[in-house]
Amino acid sequence: MTDRCAAFRALHHAARPLLLPNAWDHASAAALAAEGHPAIGTTSLGVAAASGKPDGAAATRGENLVLARLVARLPVLLSVDVEAGFSDDPGAVAAYVAELAALGVVGVNVEDGRTDGTLAEPGVTVAKVAAIKAAVPELFVNARTDAWWLGVPDPLEQALRRTRAYRDAGADGIFVPGAPDVATIRLLVGEIAAPLNVLYTPGGPDLDELGRLGVARVSTGSLLFRVALAAVTGTVDAIRSGAALAVEPPSYAQVQRLTAAGGR
Repeated sequence: MTDRCAAFRALHHAARPLLLPNAWDHASAAALAAEGHPAIGTTSLGVAAASGKPDGAAATRGENLVLARLVARLPVLLSVDVEAGFSDDPGAVAAYVAELAALGVVGVNVEDGRTDGTLAEPGVTVAKVAAIKAAVPELFVNARTDAWWLGVPDPLEQALRRTRAYRDAGADGIFVPGAPDVATIRLLVGEIAAPLNVLYTPGGPDLDELGRLGVARVSTGSLLFRVALAAVTGTVDAIRSGAALAVEPPSYAQVQRLTAAGGR
C-alpha cells in the first residue's frame, strides 16, 4: 500500500501534468486502465447519477466503497472523490477514508462546498484533512475549494486563505475547480505550496500549457460521464434518422475482456 501511495504521489511531480480521468463504474474504470492511464479518479456526479442519487448530498457513501472494491482489482491507482467526507465529524470522515484505503485506494478528494451552495467554515475542512492524515498518513489528500465553483464573493481571496489552511493541515495537493483564466492559475501555482489540481475545460488551456503554468494534475471531473450520456442519446438519434454513427463502439468481446481484466 505504501509503495502504491508513493507511486501516486510521484505522478504529481512529473515533467507533464498528471491527466487524471474520472470514472463512474467498473466498466469506465477498466476502459481507462486498458488505455494505459496509470491512475484514475472517480466523479461524484457520475457515481451519484448512475445510482439514481443526487450529487454532493452525502448519498453515495456505500456506492463509493463498492466501486473502490471493484476497481482495486484493476492495474491502476485509484483516487476517490468523497465529496465533503459524508460527515461533518472529522473522526467519522477519517474512519471512512481508512476503509477506502484498506481496499487499495491511494488518494481522496475532500471538498468544502456545501449542498446549500455555500462554503463550509475553513476550520471544518481543516479538521477533516488533519484527521485523515492522522489515520492514513501515506494517503494523498487532495483538498478542494469550491470558491469559484459556487460563485462566492471574492473567490480569489477565499481560495488562497482556504488552501493555505488546508495545506497547513496536511493536504498533499490542492484542487481548485473553476479557476477562470490562465492568469489566475499562474497566480495560484505561485501562491500555493502544494501540487495544484485544476479541472480540464474544453476550449481552455491544454495539458502542455497547463504544465508550463506549473499545474501538477488535470482532472476531467464529470466530463467523461456527460460525454458518455451524449453519445448514448446521439447514437439513438442517429439510428432513428438513418445517419452514420459518430463513434465506433467497442465490440461485445472487447467489453467482456475489460470485465475479465478486473478479476473474478
